Amino acid sequence: MKKLLFVYAHPDDETFGNGGTIAKYHQLGVEVSLISATSGCKGKSGEYTFQSKEQLAAHREGELRKACDILGVSNLILYRYPDGGLKDVDPDELSERVYQSIVDIKPDVIVTFPPDGITAHPDHIAISLATDKAVLRAEQEYSAGEEPTYYYAAIPKAVRQAMGLAEGLAPTGRIDMTEYRHLKAEALRQHRTQVYSVDRGYPGVMQGDDSSIGSEEYYTLVRKKGQPADVTGEEVGVMPYLELFNGQ
Repeated sequence: MKKLLFVYAHPDDETFGNGGTIAKYHQLGVEVSLISATSGCKGKSGEYTFQSKEQLAAHREGELRKACDILGVSNLILYRYPDGGLKDVDPDELSERVYQSIVDIKPDVIVTFPPDGITAHPDHIAISLATDKAVLRAEQEYSAGEEPTYYYAAIPKAVRQAMGLAEGLAPTGRIDMTEYRHLKAEALRQHRTQVYSVDRGYPGVMQGDDSSIGSEEYYTLVRKKGQPADVTGEEVGVMPYLELFNGQ
């Protein structure tokens, strides 16, 4: 069975960027794992009131588990580092945790944030750096030619501009997740504490209108079979569709 691993900082990162991809590959018979380095204890609580960060963290973990059930994540790994504090965690310690998870799972494909974290969130940047280091180490644990394919989640230039984000690495491919938009929407609705973020990113979804969810998700190829890919290229006008397990 093929294995796919997503490495992220907070509950909901997985659904915002990759919900359709997760659902698609789960239904294709791929085993999907997810690392959430924090439990989101500093996030806004939406319609809920909690007495402590611990209560919020436990609730957000519950939301994450529901979203994972909908999308098809079969292996959820929670590191439970402080939300907002990944930048203060020893980088070697964080990288070691990710490395050990990769060695334990032996995924064929790994996905995380790009170096700028997409939104420049310090937690996103920290988990990206830690995963970069972990992948390089973990490749030594694979047979030659069997090393994992490594991607960054990506956002097209026009979308970044519309969101007011700085320009980042260009996507090198896209995945058609048209048939799985409804599952991404339903998973987003599980993250009720994050209603403000969902409303901003996907207006109407929390109210049952899925029309703001696009049909594609985007990726930048970083490494293939133990070798680096060129991530410095310009975004092409007609981006190729990719198959994650072909290492495109």
